[in-house]
Amino acid sequence: MSSIVHRYLSVQKILFVLIAVIGVPVNLLAIVILSRGKCGLSTCTTRYLVAMAAADLLSVFTEIIFLKSVGITLPVEFSGHHPCVQSYRVLRFTATQCSVWFTVTFTVDRFVAICCQKLKTKYCTGKTAAVVLTTTGVLTCLRNVPRYFTREPKVIIDNVPWFCMIKDNVFTDPGWVVYNWLDTVLTPFLPFVMILLLNALTVRHILVGSRVRKGLKGQSKGENRSDPEMENRRRSVVLLFTLSGSFILLWMTLVVNFMYYYVSGKGYNFNDSEWIFTYAGVLLRNFSCCTNTFIYAVTQSKFRAQVISALKYPVTSVLQFLNKAAS
Repeated sequence: MSSIVHRYLSVQKILFVLIAVIGVPVNLLAIVILSRGKCGLSTCTTRYLVAMAAADLLSVFTEIIFLKSVGITLPVEFSGHHPCVQSYRVLRFTATQCSVWFTVTFTVDRFVAICCQKLKTKYCTGKTAAVVLTTTGVLTCLRNVPRYFTREPKVIIDNVPWFCMIKDNVFTDPGWVVYNWLDTVLTPFLPFVMILLLNALTVRHILVGSRVRKGLKGQSKGENRSDPEMENRRRSVVLLFTLSGSFILLWMTLVVNFMYYYVSGKGYNFNDSEWIFTYAGVLLRNFSCCTNTFIYAVTQSKFRAQVISALKYPVTSVLQFLNKAAS
């Protein structure tokens, strides 16, 4: 590797540490606050957001903390044991893909809530959200099971398999070639397209509906009357667009990378700039595991109030204890 790549690796290590330090507490905070149900959000919305935070938290542990640091220092009995390594790979990819597809399911839920009023009462419920999230999680786990069989042990000592190397037929066997293509299309290409499409349809529906409501309320000539329905819809849309917009921006590099290498058939023979571009996409993807909690705090006043209350609680508890002790 060139000196440029080495410098990039040094910066990347620092950024991974920052992601780990930030990602764990903010996602735990989001899970706790959202689970209390005091943020003024519907039950189905709360369940989607909690699931997204849980998937992000698991992704931080598996993709960054374990892979980049802990895994290096683990004893060889664990880090080199073939079944352990392969099981970990399945868990790591499952966590990342659940984070992506939970974002998609949330986008679908908000699309139905805003654009499909007849379906809204049946679909946008806590029970439906639980079913959708469970089904998505199970299917994602099953989808990654074949990864366990993509590698074989390097050596076998006393009938125990150690370390891993990729099987030769993974690149040539038609079944594995199809699986690899489908895997890349399902994450991140298809979620990227679905979120863009659903958001575009949602914007179109809102613009049309807004003009109709203004006409019915006599606002077409510049009157500015309050509209509670439009205000509620605006808050829902702000949350949806900031979450999905963050996902699109942070995953865009990987999607462009997919289009460049897979569609062009160039292959992964990197020069320095291509190598940095590819792994910058990986870094941005991992950074997406830290952003949602900040988005909630910015866009949701009740969530922000709960965060402030949670941060003040240790201080107020200590002060109350000291006051009691002094008295």
